[in-house]
Amino acid sequence: MWSVCKKELRQFFSSLTGYIAIIVFLLVNGLMLFVFENNIFDFGYATLDRFFQLSPWILLLLIPAITMRSFADEFKAGTYEILQTRPLSRNQVIAGKYLGSLIVVLIALLPTIIYVFSVQKLSSNEGIDVGATIGSYIGLVFLASVFTAVGICSSSLTNNSVVAFIISLVGCALLYYGFSAISHLPGLSGGADYYIEMVGIDFHYRSVSRGVIDTRDVIYFITIIVLFLSITNRNLLKR
Repeated sequence: MWSVCKKELRQFFSSLTGYIAIIVFLLVNGLMLFVFENNIFDFGYATLDRFFQLSPWILLLLIPAITMRSFADEFKAGTYEILQTRPLSRNQVIAGKYLGSLIVVLIALLPTIIYVFSVQKLSSNEGIDVGATIGSYIGLVFLASVFTAVGICSSSLTNNSVVAFIISLVGCALLYYGFSAISHLPGLSGGADYYIEMVGIDFHYRSVSRGVIDTRDVIYFITIIVLFLSITNRNLLKR
Protein backbone atom coordinates (compact mmCIF):
# COMPACT_ATOMS: atom_id res chain seq x y z
CA MET A 1 0.00 0.00 0.00
CA TRP A 2 2.74 2.45 0.97
CA SER A 3 4.61 1.75 -2.25
CA VAL A 4 1.53 2.83 -4.23
CA CYS A 5 1.16 5.88 -1.98
CA LYS A 6 4.80 6.91 -2.56
CA LYS A 7 4.36 6.35 -6.30
CA GLU A 8 1.37 8.72 -6.32
CA LEU A 9 3.33 11.38 -4.44
CA ARG A 10 6.31 11.08 -6.80
CA GLN A 11 4.09 11.36 -9.87
CA PHE A 12 2.30 14.43 -8.55
CA PHE A 13 5.45 16.31 -7.57
CA SER A 14 7.55 15.16 -10.53
CA SER A 15 6.17 18.00 -12.66
CA LEU A 16 5.31 21.65 -12.16
CA THR A 17 1.58 20.85 -12.33
CA GLY A 18 1.48 19.67 -8.73
CA TYR A 19 3.31 22.70 -7.38
CA ILE A 20 1.24 25.09 -9.47
CA ALA A 21 -2.04 23.57 -8.19
CA ILE A 22 -0.97 24.06 -4.56
CA ILE A 23 0.38 27.57 -5.19
CA VAL A 24 -2.85 28.62 -6.92
CA PHE A 25 -4.90 27.26 -3.98
CA LEU A 26 -2.84 29.25 -1.47
CA LEU A 27 -2.74 32.37 -3.67
CA VAL A 28 -6.50 32.52 -4.23
CA ASN A 29 -7.21 31.99 -0.54
CA GLY A 30 -4.65 34.64 0.43
CA LEU A 31 -6.03 37.20 -2.01
CA MET A 32 -9.63 36.61 -0.95
CA LEU A 33 -8.70 36.80 2.73
CA PHE A 34 -6.39 39.83 2.73
CA VAL A 35 -6.71 41.75 -0.56
CA PHE A 36 -10.04 41.55 -2.42
CA GLU A 37 -13.31 43.21 -1.42
CA ASN A 38 -14.83 42.08 1.90
CA ASN A 39 -11.42 40.99 3.14
CA ILE A 40 -10.52 40.50 6.78
CA PHE A 41 -9.54 44.17 7.22
CA ASP A 42 -13.06 45.23 6.20
CA PHE A 43 -14.63 43.04 8.91
CA GLY A 44 -13.03 44.97 11.75
CA TYR A 45 -12.55 41.89 13.93
CA ALA A 46 -10.33 38.79 13.91
CA THR A 47 -12.00 35.94 12.06
CA LEU A 48 -11.17 33.32 9.46
CA ASP A 49 -14.81 32.68 8.56
CA ARG A 50 -14.31 33.90 5.00
CA PHE A 51 -11.42 31.47 4.50
CA PHE A 52 -13.48 28.50 5.74
CA GLN A 53 -16.44 29.54 3.59
CA LEU A 54 -14.31 29.88 0.46
CA SER A 55 -11.97 26.90 0.86
CA PRO A 56 -14.56 24.17 0.12
CA TRP A 57 -15.29 25.77 -3.26
CA ILE A 58 -11.60 26.00 -4.13
CA LEU A 59 -11.10 22.39 -3.00
CA LEU A 60 -13.89 21.49 -5.44
CA LEU A 61 -11.45 22.39 -8.21
CA LEU A 62 -8.17 21.40 -6.57
CA ILE A 63 -9.01 17.86 -5.47
CA PRO A 64 -10.50 16.65 -8.80
CA ALA A 65 -7.33 18.00 -10.45
CA ILE A 66 -5.22 15.96 -8.03
CA THR A 67 -7.21 12.71 -8.27
CA MET A 68 -8.23 12.70 -11.95
CA ARG A 69 -5.15 10.74 -13.07
CA SER A 70 -5.10 8.20 -10.25
CA PHE A 71 -6.65 5.31 -12.18
CA ALA A 72 -7.51 6.98 -15.49
CA ASP A 73 -3.85 7.28 -16.52
CA GLU A 74 -3.17 3.72 -15.37
CA PHE A 75 -5.97 2.45 -17.63
CA LYS A 76 -4.90 4.63 -20.55
CA ALA A 77 -1.22 3.67 -20.38
CA GLY A 78 -1.96 0.00 -19.69
CA THR A 79 0.04 0.05 -16.46
CA TYR A 80 -2.90 -1.04 -14.31
CA GLU A 81 -2.35 -4.61 -15.52
CA ILE A 82 1.26 -4.34 -14.35
CA LEU A 83 0.05 -2.98 -11.02
CA GLN A 84 -2.18 -6.04 -10.63
CA THR A 85 0.84 -8.35 -10.87
CA ARG A 86 2.32 -6.86 -7.69
CA PRO A 87 1.63 -8.65 -4.37
CA LEU A 88 -1.10 -6.16 -3.46
CA SER A 89 -4.84 -6.61 -3.09
CA ARG A 90 -7.32 -4.25 -4.75
CA ASN A 91 -8.07 -2.68 -1.39
CA GLN A 92 -4.37 -1.98 -0.81
CA VAL A 93 -4.03 -0.38 -4.24
CA ILE A 94 -7.11 1.80 -3.63
CA ALA A 95 -5.91 2.73 -0.14
CA GLY A 96 -2.48 3.65 -1.50
CA LYS A 97 -3.96 5.83 -4.23
CA TYR A 98 -6.37 7.42 -1.77
CA LEU A 99 -3.74 8.19 0.87
CA GLY A 100 -1.32 9.55 -1.73
CA SER A 101 -3.90 12.01 -3.06
CA LEU A 102 -5.09 12.93 0.44
CA ILE A 103 -1.55 13.67 1.61
CA VAL A 104 -1.13 16.09 -1.31
CA VAL A 105 -4.33 17.89 -0.27
CA LEU A 106 -3.17 18.07 3.35
CA ILE A 107 0.17 19.49 2.18
CA ALA A 108 -1.81 22.22 0.40
CA LEU A 109 -3.82 22.96 3.56
CA LEU A 110 -0.85 22.97 5.93
CA PRO A 111 0.60 26.40 4.94
CA THR A 112 -2.79 28.04 5.60
CA ILE A 113 -2.02 27.79 9.32
CA ILE A 114 0.05 30.92 8.65
CA TYR A 115 -3.26 32.74 8.21
CA VAL A 116 -4.18 31.88 11.81
CA PHE A 117 -0.97 33.38 13.23
CA SER A 118 -1.23 36.40 10.92
CA VAL A 119 -4.79 37.21 11.96
CA GLN A 120 -3.88 36.63 15.60
CA LYS A 121 -0.97 39.08 15.35
CA LEU A 122 -3.07 41.68 13.54
CA SER A 123 -5.82 41.48 16.15
CA SER A 124 -5.99 44.27 18.72
CA ASN A 125 -8.39 42.44 21.05
CA GLU A 126 -8.80 38.83 22.21
CA GLY A 127 -7.98 37.43 18.78
CA ILE A 128 -9.64 34.61 16.89
CA ASP A 129 -11.90 31.94 18.39
CA VAL A 130 -9.42 29.08 18.80
CA GLY A 131 -12.05 26.39 19.37
CA ALA A 132 -14.06 27.31 16.28
CA THR A 133 -10.88 27.61 14.19
CA ILE A 134 -9.68 24.13 15.20
CA GLY A 135 -13.15 22.75 14.51
CA SER A 136 -13.19 24.41 11.10
CA TYR A 137 -9.81 22.88 10.21
CA ILE A 138 -11.04 19.45 11.30
CA GLY A 139 -14.11 20.03 9.11
CA LEU A 140 -11.87 20.94 6.17
CA VAL A 141 -9.86 17.73 6.63
CA PHE A 142 -13.06 15.65 6.68
CA LEU A 143 -14.35 17.55 3.64
CA ALA A 144 -11.08 17.00 1.76
CA SER A 145 -11.17 13.30 2.68
CA VAL A 146 -14.65 12.91 1.19
CA PHE A 147 -13.79 14.88 -1.96
CA THR A 148 -10.66 12.73 -2.42
CA ALA A 149 -12.72 9.53 -2.16
CA VAL A 150 -15.16 10.90 -4.77
CA GLY A 151 -12.24 11.86 -7.02
CA ILE A 152 -10.62 8.41 -6.77
CA CYS A 153 -13.98 6.78 -7.53
CA SER A 154 -14.49 9.06 -10.56
CA SER A 155 -11.02 8.23 -11.88
CA SER A 156 -11.84 4.51 -11.71
CA LEU A 157 -14.79 5.01 -14.08
CA THR A 158 -12.85 6.09 -17.17
CA ASN A 159 -9.46 6.13 -18.88
CA ASN A 160 -9.84 9.83 -19.73
CA SER A 161 -8.48 12.09 -16.99
CA VAL A 162 -10.47 15.12 -18.22
CA VAL A 163 -13.72 13.15 -18.01
CA ALA A 164 -12.68 11.96 -14.54
CA PHE A 165 -12.10 15.58 -13.52
CA ILE A 166 -15.56 16.64 -14.71
CA ILE A 167 -17.32 13.69 -13.04
CA SER A 168 -15.47 14.35 -9.80
CA LEU A 169 -16.20 18.08 -9.92
CA VAL A 170 -19.93 17.53 -10.49
CA GLY A 171 -20.10 14.76 -7.88
CA CYS A 172 -18.35 16.83 -5.21
CA ALA A 173 -20.48 19.89 -5.97
CA LEU A 174 -23.71 17.90 -5.70
CA LEU A 175 -22.64 16.27 -2.45
CA TYR A 176 -21.45 19.54 -0.97
CA TYR A 177 -24.22 21.94 -1.94
CA GLY A 178 -26.78 20.02 -4.02
CA PHE A 179 -28.82 18.64 -1.12
CA SER A 180 -28.69 21.97 0.68
CA ALA A 181 -30.05 23.71 -2.44
CA ILE A 182 -32.83 21.12 -2.83
CA SER A 183 -33.82 21.53 0.83
CA HIS A 184 -34.57 25.22 0.22
CA LEU A 185 -37.26 24.46 -2.37
CA PRO A 186 -40.61 25.93 -1.20
CA GLY A 187 -42.50 22.65 -1.33
CA LEU A 188 -40.11 20.93 1.08
CA SER A 189 -40.27 23.41 3.94
CA GLY A 190 -41.68 22.25 7.24
CA GLY A 191 -39.76 19.06 8.05
CA ALA A 192 -38.48 17.26 4.96
CA ASP A 193 -36.03 20.07 4.18
CA TYR A 194 -34.03 19.39 7.35
CA TYR A 195 -33.54 15.69 6.58
CA ILE A 196 -32.64 16.35 2.95
CA GLU A 197 -30.07 18.93 4.03
CA MET A 198 -28.60 16.39 6.47
CA VAL A 199 -27.63 14.17 3.51
CA GLY A 200 -25.32 16.87 2.13
CA ILE A 201 -21.75 17.55 3.24
CA ASP A 202 -22.34 21.26 3.87
CA PHE A 203 -24.67 20.53 6.80
CA HIS A 204 -22.07 18.41 8.62
CA TYR A 205 -19.17 20.67 7.64
CA ARG A 206 -20.91 23.66 9.22
CA SER A 207 -21.72 21.57 12.28
CA VAL A 208 -18.07 20.60 12.85
CA SER A 209 -16.94 24.17 12.11
CA ARG A 210 -18.76 25.40 15.21
CA GLY A 211 -16.02 23.77 17.28
CA VAL A 212 -18.10 20.86 18.60
CA ILE A 213 -17.20 17.43 17.22
CA ASP A 214 -20.42 15.39 17.05
CA THR A 215 -20.05 11.63 16.56
CA ARG A 216 -22.92 11.76 14.04
CA ASP A 217 -20.89 14.08 11.82
CA VAL A 218 -17.80 11.86 12.12
CA ILE A 219 -19.83 8.74 11.27
CA TYR A 220 -21.36 10.56 8.29
CA PHE A 221 -17.98 11.50 6.81
CA ILE A 222 -16.49 8.03 7.38
CA THR A 223 -19.57 6.39 5.83
CA ILE A 224 -19.35 8.52 2.67
CA ILE A 225 -15.61 7.81 2.32
CA VAL A 226 -16.10 4.05 2.73
CA LEU A 227 -19.04 4.11 0.30
CA PHE A 228 -17.10 5.73 -2.54
CA LEU A 229 -14.00 3.60 -1.96
CA SER A 230 -16.25 0.51 -2.06
CA ILE A 231 -17.70 1.69 -5.38
CA THR A 232 -14.12 2.13 -6.61
CA ASN A 233 -13.40 -1.47 -5.62
CA ARG A 234 -16.41 -2.69 -7.60
CA ASN A 235 -15.37 -0.62 -10.63
CA LEU A 236 -11.91 -2.21 -10.57
CA LEU A 237 -13.42 -5.66 -10.11
CA LYS A 238 -15.45 -5.21 -13.30
CA ARG A 239 -12.23 -4.53 -15.20
